[in-house]
Amino acid sequence: MARLRGEPNVLDPRNLIRIMPAEGVKDVTAQPPSLAKVVFLMHHQRAVLFVNGELADGKVVIQAVRKDDYLIAVDGGLRVLLSLGLFPNLLIGDLDSISPAEVERMQQIGVEIRRFPHEKNETDLELALLAAAAADYQSIWLVAALGGRLDQTLANLHLLLLPELTGRDVRLFDGQVEVFLIRDDAAIHGQPGDTLSLIAFQGLATGITTHGLYYPLTDETLFPERSRGISNRMLANMARVTIETGVLLCIHTHDYLDQP
Repeated sequence: MARLRGEPNVLDPRNLIRIMPAEGVKDVTAQPPSLAKVVFLMHHQRAVLFVNGELADGKVVIQAVRKDDYLIAVDGGLRVLLSLGLFPNLLIGDLDSISPAEVERMQQIGVEIRRFPHEKNETDLELALLAAAAADYQSIWLVAALGGRLDQTLANLHLLLLPELTGRDVRLFDGQVEVFLIRDDAAIHGQPGDTLSLIAFQGLATGITTHGLYYPLTDETLFPERSRGISNRMLANMARVTIETGVLLCIHTHDYLDQP
């Protein structure tokens, strides 16, 4: 459950998703999510992961957060979340981007903490995504996962291809730019003038047909080494994209920040 700062500090335990050690595992905080059993104490509709990237518009993000969202602070994303006046349900990562005092404060107010070793094969965001998938969230938002270091931004985008996320609605959002994958059919909601870019993301993408875009595509093929799908524009409040084979990376830039 999303919590505003100023609300009671103690989390209702019914709102927590707890990780119980699997047999033979004593310290679950040092184990990958696959070695844990997930016990559901309350079903949240959506997991919202706060990452240590950049925000285009924090006010829009706050408006998008719902009361029944399960908020996950991904290491330094804790500061992003707190800056918006929110508290996390879960803090996850190696926690090398925040201070011991910040970790202790979260412990004192009852936030669940899953600490992992600094030297590991996964980024903190990958661990958080795997945890959300293990908890069977069908909708997962990644806030402030863009900007900052280019290598981390590229890695964050490619995490959308995790097999564990297939069939789930997973998208990156910074308050203006929304990024998600299209594997078959997608209805995209926005407003006239929004910029929409379609990028072949895993080899070529074929059979692409669009409706409601300024530059229409009809049974077209997009290639990852070509830039044809960049900078299209929405003509109405909804556009539709269908694809027969391949994967498209859809980058939807809402133009409300550019309006007076």
